[in-house]
Amino acid sequence: MKQDYFIVELAHSLNGRLRRIHISHRVIYSSLGVLGLVLLILCGVAGSYARMAWKVSNYNSLQQEAQLLRDRYENLQVKVKQTNEQLASLQLLAEEVSTAYGVRRQLAGSADLVAEAPLVPTMHETLEEFSYLRTTNLARRQRNIFSDLNVNVLPGAWPVTGRLEGGYGRRNDPFSGEGAMHTGVDISAPRGTPVRATADGVVIHASWNGGYGKCVIIDHGHGYQTWYGHLSRMDVIEGQEIRQGEVLGAVGTTGHSTGPHLHYEVRVGSAPVNPYRFLARAVTTAPSRDTAGLPF
Repeated sequence: MKQDYFIVELAHSLNGRLRRIHISHRVIYSSLGVLGLVLLILCGVAGSYARMAWKVSNYNSLQQEAQLLRDRYENLQVKVKQTNEQLASLQLLAEEVSTAYGVRRQLAGSADLVAEAPLVPTMHETLEEFSYLRTTNLARRQRNIFSDLNVNVLPGAWPVTGRLEGGYGRRNDPFSGEGAMHTGVDISAPRGTPVRATADGVVIHASWNGGYGKCVIIDHGHGYQTWYGHLSRMDVIEGQEIRQGEVLGAVGTTGHSTGPHLHYEVRVGSAPVNPYRFLARAVTTAPSRDTAGLPF
């Protein structure tokens, strides 16, 4: 007759006494089932750990790649910014040369022909332009130009009476401590000191502007703009016409500012240029601080 249990005999090593242990089939099968379940759980944990380790490794790799891409993007931004500044400086120089020589030649012909004209002149056209400039009567053209030129459309005055504290160019950001581009100059003055427009124009912005705080932007035409940041108050509204010397607000410390001062920018074609080249030609009295060491 088939039994439903196993018998295990154990013999004592000294007296030879035998001991029988009866183990049921159900216990054996249950033990094997539990052991299999434990093995399955261990395999699942090991597989989960392996998948997690693989995901962590991929995440770290993606983080490194993302950091490399961010570094490359920042480098490209710096290069683009430098290129825009160089283009703006070249445009400013071209405007000054054209104004000095009175060169305002336009393409002849219909509007369609003008639209189809090449944007970049050829070498032959460049040589012709140079010859034209060289043979121009400078004295006669200067008399004609300066008799009609409205000098107030270009920034030609100091926006506030104060001390020039921060120059244009690369510097350490006072908040992050990292290198950053300072796109204007900082003129220190007591809070509430009147800020005046440096040229005629139209107010295109008069509200909060991120790190600039309360900021006024004036468009002077021909691609020129001036920015006035960290104001304590704004006395103009958007769309308002303003003349050189008129008050647009007051010195403050709004936005990313460590103390009362005016952040002043000049932009040409939306790219910031060094405002000091305009301030140096201004007819008003320069600040009391010696600015000979500041970059031009």
